Amino acid sequence: MDIDALIDEVIAREGGYVHHPADRGGPTHWGITEAVARKQGYTGPVRDLPRTAAVAIYRDLYWTSPHFDRVAEHAPNIAAELFDTGVNMGPTTAVSFLQRALNALNREQKDYADIGVDGRIGDRSMTALRAFLKLRGDKGGVVLLKAMEALQGERYLRLAEQRPANEAFLYGWLANRIGSLDTGEAA
Repeated sequence: MDIDALIDEVIAREGGYVHHPADRGGPTHWGITEAVARKQGYTGPVRDLPRTAAVAIYRDLYWTSPHFDRVAEHAPNIAAELFDTGVNMGPTTAVSFLQRALNALNREQKDYADIGVDGRIGDRSMTALRAFLKLRGDKGGVVLLKAMEALQGERYLRLAEQRPANEAFLYGWLANRIGSLDTGEAA
């Protein structure tokens, strides 16, 4: 899995400096909010955040720290989805989508035990993922990815319904965040 390519894709999608009035997260540069940049020790104006600093933040906060690199060893497309969703919704939310989907797809625990939906990649989540992929193979990985994206799409719709100002972002979220990964299936 080429994390640098994933980061480049996110940065290309997020663009340079943006300060949209409807965005509660405030100004961003390279997709990094000012608050996140500050927590990572950046003290300058977010408008001047170096691309190299953004890349380091993406790698640490949205790939290594949430252990998506562990997932990539077994399911690169799932790891890529976790990364992309984690950037947009937070890693904890991304992992909760994976955990919920794995629990719903285990045929009432006949295939593997339910796991806690705690938003963290740990040994139990990895065991469930490996068991699911062993049983279901490549097609199972595609189905798991679809389940995660269904949860993500539902959350975007709910965010727009709960806060009408989020409607400014809904089209882009759905166009750029759902179904954007190659699942290996013919269209």
